[in-house]
Amino acid sequence: MIAEAGHAALWFAGAMALLQFALGALGLTDRYQSLRGSAAPVAVVQMVLTCLSFLCLIIVFMRSDMSVLLVATNSHSDKPWLYKFAGTWGNHEGSMLLWVTILAIGGATVALFERALDVRTKTATLAAQGAIALGFYAFLLFSSNPFARIDPAPANGQGLNPLLQDPGLAFHPPTLYMGYVGMSVAFSFAVGALVTRDVGPTFARAMRPWILGAWIFLTIGITAGSYWAYYELGWGGWWFWDPVENASLMPWLAATALLHSVTVLATRDSLRAWTIMLSVVAFSMSMIGTFLVRSGILTSVHSFAVDPRRGGFILMLLALYIGGALALFALRINTVREGNRFEAISREGSLVFNNLLLSIILVIVLIGTLYPLALEATTGTKISVGAPYFNSTAGPVTLVLLIGMAAGPLMRWRFDQAKKVAERLALPALALALAALLLAAFAGPIGILPLLGLVVAAGVAAASIAPLWKRNLRRTPLFTWGMVIAHLGCAVSMAGMAADSAFTKEALVAMQIGQTQQIGPYSVTLNKVTEEPGPNWSALDAEMIVRKGDDAPFTVHPQSRTFTDPPMETNESAITTAWNGQLYLVIGIPKDNAGFPVRFYWKPFVTLIWIGGIFIALGGLLSLFGRVNRDLFSIRRLFGKKVAAS
Repeated sequence: MIAEAGHAALWFAGAMALLQFALGALGLTDRYQSLRGSAAPVAVVQMVLTCLSFLCLIIVFMRSDMSVLLVATNSHSDKPWLYKFAGTWGNHEGSMLLWVTILAIGGATVALFERALDVRTKTATLAAQGAIALGFYAFLLFSSNPFARIDPAPANGQGLNPLLQDPGLAFHPPTLYMGYVGMSVAFSFAVGALVTRDVGPTFARAMRPWILGAWIFLTIGITAGSYWAYYELGWGGWWFWDPVENASLMPWLAATALLHSVTVLATRDSLRAWTIMLSVVAFSMSMIGTFLVRSGILTSVHSFAVDPRRGGFILMLLALYIGGALALFALRINTVREGNRFEAISREGSLVFNNLLLSIILVIVLIGTLYPLALEATTGTKISVGAPYFNSTAGPVTLVLLIGMAAGPLMRWRFDQAKKVAERLALPALALALAALLLAAFAGPIGILPLLGLVVAAGVAAASIAPLWKRNLRRTPLFTWGMVIAHLGCAVSMAGMAADSAFTKEALVAMQIGQTQQIGPYSVTLNKVTEEPGPNWSALDAEMIVRKGDDAPFTVHPQSRTFTDPPMETNESAITTAWNGQLYLVIGIPKDNAGFPVRFYWKPFVTLIWIGGIFIALGGLLSLFGRVNRDLFSIRRLFGKKVAAS
């Protein structure tokens, strides 16, 4: 009964999306302008129905209703409740229902709370959002029904992928989807502004909170996903340049460029066409990511690898939405005024330069991700594009980008003088030079890219706090604090990445009981190995005693786990975090009595990668609060003047 209710609610929600699109499109005509406010309540009803459908799916997973095919193939009666709950979206159909649920919430939020936009532009925006939702409802209902039944129902089910049986599943996919959906709302804003020829600061101020929110969630999702893969997969790395990892990075790169562009448009009335184009590109990257994960063309621990025909459906949606938006852009771009001009040496000029570099990195990642797939599809030749390509191409551009990011906030709007900019950069340059001297004196031989990364990170860290110099910190706006903290987070993350590349020590040893291995400042002794039962797995549990100098020894327990439903072996790493790095241990299953294979890593300052990610997201959050408060104040003041005039 619950499954039938969820399925029916999904059908009605799809009908509401169609009605929202139709009412919005009709409301744009002079004949039916009385319908311009009608799309908003329909968007709210659509949200209620979609949330009801998703709630029904959660209930059938929590009840282990094996008569629902999705539950039978992705859950098990004996699973812990957390994985039953998070398992709702740990599969193709459930994740797509989560996607449209967040999409519906986004559309309803625009309908209820957006007050700054002209009514025609808001109507066009809701129509575009309804069109996007309609395509995904069709995808769910006709090719990916999450409530399909199975008869006879199995007793227990096949279980969830063991790699997903981790608390990270509860928050990593939802945060990424919130980011993707935020890009869809920004895309709808851009389409609405093009349709009504209303591209200007008001439109940019309305769109900016959505871009900021999406960018924050993408940052959190990528940071959390990186750490999840780091401790779960057991290979000791934080980024593999996997195509599906790149699928989340590409929208973030586009969103970062869009965020800076829309800020210039909102505050200085410049970069109008560039902002519209980046809105289309950012949503395109989200759609490409969706296609890669669900098309079945990838074999990845992150992908759902479903029927390729479903990928064809998504590819059709991508061509329809993005092709239509680009056609609209081509038809209407000549109606978009140029906006205010600025000199090359200015803060706007710096932002344009950084946006171009972000676009170059995006193209590099896109080519490295799609080229092997295109080559295999056209010639049958399989190649792998990995870290050497991405590091050697995107790495140098990223370093230049960071230098530009350091200089930008120290420039004045509209016009600045090169000499004065150089004077403001003196202290960051001094920090950079000092870091270079210290590394040359004490770091020993390291690669050129890690060396440059550490040096540039020091300069960027100094430059990021420069906007606070000689300011009254109590009166400094929140969005300025946000910029400072986000840029500082970029420097911190860069330092962690460079340190991990430069200083990591690794050893792979076949150990006997009682044997000791030295790694970095630690000595590790394999004390004993026992078999441990788990709720739905059995484990080979190693008790290892760790000593560091004269400090008290402590015990860690890396495990090699064996799951039966579905059958799979996984590694549970033992990670010890110190102020200056992490000790990372992984044990495997012995073969031919050769001892227990143990992989050791000492990774100095690797935690800076994720600390920096937290800083970046926190900076975005402060900027969001600051910008929203200022924009609301401006709107209230504007309406106050209109009321007084009347």
